[in-house]
Amino acid sequence: MQAMFTGLVLSVGRIERRAGAVIVTGCDPFGPLALGDSVAVDGVCLTVAEQVADGFRADVSEETLHRTTLGRKADRGGAVNLEPALRLSDRLGGHLVSGHVDAPGEVLRLEELPHSWNLELRWLEPRFGRYVCEKASIAVDGISLTVAICSDEGVDFSLAVIPHTWSSTTLKGLAVGDRVNLEADQLARYAERLLRADPDNGQSSKPDLSASWLAAHGWS
Repeated sequence: MQAMFTGLVLSVGRIERRAGAVIVTGCDPFGPLALGDSVAVDGVCLTVAEQVADGFRADVSEETLHRTTLGRKADRGGAVNLEPALRLSDRLGGHLVSGHVDAPGEVLRLEELPHSWNLELRWLEPRFGRYVCEKASIAVDGISLTVAICSDEGVDFSLAVIPHTWSSTTLKGLAVGDRVNLEADQLARYAERLLRADPDNGQSSKPDLSASWLAAHGWS
């Protein structure tokens, strides 16, 4: 069964590169880990290959290190957001996060407001913008956040970050130009897939999502 997460960070740890693997520390707050357990590290699902003091060793492919921020962070012993896999008995306080990063994003703007922070990001792969809309969920470095404002294409978007989230995650260490790991809401992917499916032949199609198309398919 695929591990799932909620995007609610339980601790901030460190990641270091070790001869084809990474060492992640800072896991004590959520108890002892067992071999094979899954942990979201800055939004990337890693598997415990060996237990170490206050953390674990994980084997990570070069593809993962290249396509996410983990490689650069591991080289300098950077801070990472940590969350253990969701249990069936846990509360779903954020949204369903798979730990499979879609693409990197870039920090465009950081603004401190009287009671929150405004974080503006941009997808570095614009094709994922179609999964973003106002009030949608998105995982940023493994943190479940809600989109406040977005461009028409969804490529650029802003997030309102509350003080607790800002102070208890790695967000407070971001600067303009930094990269983050982004994972779109899975529900948007499933909805897209279902809308494109042709039930008669099982093939995908690209319907014109107009008002008339929606009305013909039961929307009023």
